[in-house]
Amino acid sequence: MQVLFKPRHPGAAELRELTERRVRFVLRRLGARVPRAEVQMWDENGPRGGVDKRCQVALHAEGAGPVVVTSVASDWRAALNDALARAARFLLRQWRRGSDTRRMRQRLPEPA
Repeated sequence: MQVLFKPRHPGAAELRELTERRVRFVLRRLGARVPRAEVQMWDENGPRGGVDKRCQVALHAEGAGPVVVTSVASDWRAALNDALARAARFLLRQWRRGSDTRRMRQRLPEPA
């Protein structure tokens, strides 16, 4: 899996290794279906503080198209973890729905 990290804030640039490890860990079971992940991090209102660290995760998944999830938190790690968890849950739901409809089509009797 290719992980692209695009920090748009100097404080986020220090988290490159952590971000790549977290992306690979969270998506380890989905790695074959997610060839590329892009992570962007930025600070909404600069040095004023508050709940303003934003993380955007874009997964380019086979069979589900592009999935983009954004999370806002008070620190970078919380925003990253939340965005990754939401993206993984969404992909799993999409693939389960797709496999359920395929099973239903196979079970339906053919018209005579």
